[in-house]
Amino acid sequence: MRAIEHFIAGKSAPATSGGRVGVVYNPNTGAQQAEVAFSTAKTVDAAVQAALKAQPGWAATNPQRRARVMFAFKGLVEKNMEELVHMLSSEHGKVLA
Repeated sequence: MRAIEHFIAGKSAPATSGGRVGVVYNPNTGAQQAEVAFSTAKTVDAAVQAALKAQPGWAATNPQRRARVMFAFKGLVEKNMEELVHMLSSEHGKVLA
């Protein structure tokens, strides 16, 4: 079963909720497709603190550099479009045309 963890400060962060998870169903089939780790206040605080720490550096980054980062992200989305389409389809139950 696919496990969906938290993503904090650029890294996958394991669950801290003592194994509490939510079941993720494919709305098209009703089948369980993943489990998402529940969070604790401590984990949420860690995510907020990581974002607060990263923000000043990003704000001070040269606009051309920020644009390059965003275009690199765009390239990754385009490169992985097929995989993203199937992920979104399974999450939302939309049929692929």
